[in-house]
Amino acid sequence: MLEPGTAAASTVSGSMFSWVSKDARRKKEPELFQTVAEGLRQLYAQKLLPLEEHYRFHEFHSPALEDADFDNKPMVLLVGQYSTGKTTFIRHLIEQDFPGMRIGPEPTTDSFIAVMHGPSEGVVPGNALVVDPRRPFRKLNAFGNAFLNRFMCAQLPNPVLDSISIIDTPGILSGEKQRISRGYDFAAVLEWFAERVDRIILLFDAHKLDISDEFSEVIKALKNHEDKIRVVLNKADQIETQQLMRVYGALMWSLGKIINTPEVVRVYIGSFWSHPLLIPDNRKLFEAEEQDLFKDIQSLPRNAALRKLNDLIKRARLAKVHAYIISSLKKEMPNVFGKSKKKELVNNLGEIYQKIEREHQISPGDFPSLRKMQEQLQTQDFSKFQALKPKLLDTVDDMLANDIARLMVLVRQEESLMPSQVVKGGAFDGTMNGPFGHGYGEGAGEGIDDVEWVVGKDKPTYDEIFYTLSPVNGKITGASAKKEMVKSKLPNTVLGKIWKLADVDKDGLLDDEEFALANHLIKVKLEGHELPADLPPHLVPPSQRRHE
Repeated sequence: MLEPGTAAASTVSGSMFSWVSKDARRKKEPELFQTVAEGLRQLYAQKLLPLEEHYRFHEFHSPALEDADFDNKPMVLLVGQYSTGKTTFIRHLIEQDFPGMRIGPEPTTDSFIAVMHGPSEGVVPGNALVVDPRRPFRKLNAFGNAFLNRFMCAQLPNPVLDSISIIDTPGILSGEKQRISRGYDFAAVLEWFAERVDRIILLFDAHKLDISDEFSEVIKALKNHEDKIRVVLNKADQIETQQLMRVYGALMWSLGKIINTPEVVRVYIGSFWSHPLLIPDNRKLFEAEEQDLFKDIQSLPRNAALRKLNDLIKRARLAKVHAYIISSLKKEMPNVFGKSKKKELVNNLGEIYQKIEREHQISPGDFPSLRKMQEQLQTQDFSKFQALKPKLLDTVDDMLANDIARLMVLVRQEESLMPSQVVKGGAFDGTMNGPFGHGYGEGAGEGIDDVEWVVGKDKPTYDEIFYTLSPVNGKITGASAKKEMVKSKLPNTVLGKIWKLADVDKDGLLDDEEFALANHLIKVKLEGHELPADLPPHLVPPSQRRHE
C-alpha cells in the first residue's frame, strides 16, 4: 500500500518510484524501489527464493536468478539448423563483422556466441564468462566444461549492441550422431537461455525445409516461451513466388505440429543479408516483412521490464506447483520404504498432478512436463523432501496478488518517464533513410517529390463525375458525395476517414479539388495501401495551400 502521509514518501523525487511492502510495513519504514529491476530483485530474494530453496526447485527446473538477470540488456536468441543464415543475420543487423564470426554453407558455428557491447573488440572465453558477476551467465557453469569450451562472448563497440545483446547458437544437424557428440545437453542449454531472453528467433532456409529430429526436440524444449518466439523464413529471394507459397504453407503445417498453440506463430519472410535479391519479384513483400521484424526487435528495450515481470510470474507459478508436487510425494511416502513404493509414486505422478489440480484449483498449463518430472524423480532421495509449509506459499501468493500489481503500475510509470527507447544503428537506420524508408513514394506517399499536385493527373476524370452531382456554388453536399463514394464498396469506417482527410477546410462540403482528393484516397485504399493519419502536405489541394 502507498502511504503518502509518511515523511519518506513525501521526499521521494518525481523520478523515484516507491511502494511500501508488507515486510516494510511491519518495520514501520517504507521500502523504496527506484527501478523495476530493483523491485523484482528484492521480491525474488525475499519472497520467491525461500520457497524455491525449501523444495529444491533449482535441482529440477532452473538455477536461482542472480542480480545480473534483472539488470542485463534485452537478449535475442537465434536458433536454426546449419546454414539457415543465423550468423549472417547478426552481421546484417549490426552491419559489422564480430570476433569469432565464421560463415559458410557447411556447419561453421559450433559454439554459443554471445554478441555483446564492449569498449573494444575481443573474445571472452566461456570459463571466464561464468565467473563474471556483471554478466548473466554465471549459472551456465552447471553444464560443465564440454559446454563452456563451446561458449564465448564476442564484444565490440556497436550502436545496435548498446540496446540489445544477440546469442548465436550452433547449427543443428539431423541424425543421432550430432546429439551424442556434443558432450552436453543442447536442448537444456537452449531452455536455460529461452527462460532469460526477450526474443527467440527460429530461422528456416526456404531451400531446405526439413525439420530434423533434434530441431523438433529443441522447439519442444522452448515450450512455455511461445510468446517470445518469432519465425524467419530466410533466403526467400532464391525461389519463385509460386514455390515460396508452397514452402510457406509447408512450414506453417510443420510448425503447427510442433508448437501446440491456438494462435498461428508469426512468420517473417525475407532475405536477411545485404546482397542483391536473386529473384526480385517479391521485393515489396520482403521490405514490409523486414520492417515488421525490425519494429518487433526495436521494441525490446521498451518492453524489457514488462518481460522480466512476466517471467518472474511464470517462475513463481511453476515454483508453487513444484512445492505441491514435492510435498505430496513426501506425504505419500512412508518413513520406512522400499524401492517399489518410490517406483509406484513416480508411475502414478499423473494422478498426483490431477489431485493437486483439483485441490488447489491450478491450471493444467502450470504443471511441468510429466515425463521429464518422472525422469528427474528417479534419481532423487524422497526422504529429503519437505512437507507442505503454508507460510512460504502464502508469501508467494501475496507477492503475486499484491506486490506484482503495484510493480505493474511502476512499470508504466517508468516507461512514461523514459524517452522512447528503441534499438538504433546498423540495419535499423538503413530502413529509415530518405526515399528508401518503407512505403516512400507509394500509396498516400505517391507524388511526394513532384512539383505538380499528384491528384491533378486524374482530376479531369473526377471532374466529370463531380459536375453530374449538381454542385451549388462550386461545392457538393456530404449526401451527394456519399452516393458516389459508396460505389467503391469500401466500408463506412474507411470512407468516413477519407471524408475527414478530403474535407480540408472542414466546411462539411467538397469542392472539385477536395472531391478529386477523396477519389485519389479511395484509389490508394483500393490498391491495398494504408491511409495516412493526417493529410500529407503534398496532397493538400493547391487552392488550399495559398491560404496557409
